Amino acid sequence: MNDNMMTGQRWVAFGQAGAVGSIEHTDDGYTVRFLDDDEPRGTYPTLQVAKSALHAAMTPGSDWPEFREH
Repeated sequence: MNDNMMTGQRWVAFGQAGAVGSIEHTDDGYTVRFLDDDEPRGTYPTLQVAKSALHAAMTPGSDWPEFREH
């Protein structure tokens, strides 16, 4: 379970088929979660590292997703 407090910032990642996951800014960093995940994939120190981690966890050969802040 993730006990980190969100700061109110969230980015949704969109691939060719639509939304694939999100990144949430927490007290501890930037937490990556895919839509079908019950638990986050991990927390990273910067937004750019979190974006890279999300992309790396996508299907091999996937284009870089579009990130939209919500």
